[in-house]
Amino acid sequence: MTRRLLIVDDALIIREKIKDVATAAGWEIAGEAANGHAVIDKVRERDWGLVVLDLSMPGRNGIELIRLIKAERPKLPVLVFTMHPEEQYAVRAMRAGAAG
Repeated sequence: MTRRLLIVDDALIIREKIKDVATAAGWEIAGEAANGHAVIDKVRERDWGLVVLDLSMPGRNGIELIRLIKAERPKLPVLVFTMHPEEQYAVRAMRAGAAG
């Protein structure tokens, strides 16, 4: 599995913190997207090992983005994070194809 990470979040400070943690864990930070419109183009750019996706972003709904990502790259794991309560989104995200 490739160790290339795509970070998707509209908040720069969050992207920077994810980069810090992921780099320390040996991931190559190979791309970022700050809105839902840029995600699919980024997914098509290269082979990724993991997408870390915020559910609440401008441009597209996070659940919709999971489905679109999985349609393009069915084996690409998508790890979701959000400020919303787990019971509100977890089941929907997993049904859409999120890995966790």
